[in-house]
Amino acid sequence: MMKRVTWFAGGVAAGAVGANYAARKVRETAAQITPSQVARSVADRARYAGGQLVDAVREGRQVARQHEDELRARREGRLESLADHVEPGDKVFVDGVAVESGRVIVMRERHRAAR
Repeated sequence: MMKRVTWFAGGVAAGAVGANYAARKVRETAAQITPSQVARSVADRARYAGGQLVDAVREGRQVARQHEDELRARREGRLESLADHVEPGDKVFVDGVAVESGRVIVMRERHRAAR
């Protein structure tokens, strides 16, 4: 009978310690995944990543601006494809590298009249 009481008491103690440990870990993890903490963590990683994330964001913004410029030019009729001006079999070179004529876009800038 004494063995059963000992094992029961040991089980209760182990269960209490385990439940306390699990509750503490859940609270710590919940504190780490709050929105402000996640944002801080991402910012820290960006700083420690040698600025690669900052470069990627900068490059993404630049590409978005270029795409917006292209869409505006197309809407305003300032956009022409080089393929419209190249005969079949002609080669197009950009910076000394042969490219497909359909991949080259020529944009003209219109100067607005002074008000």
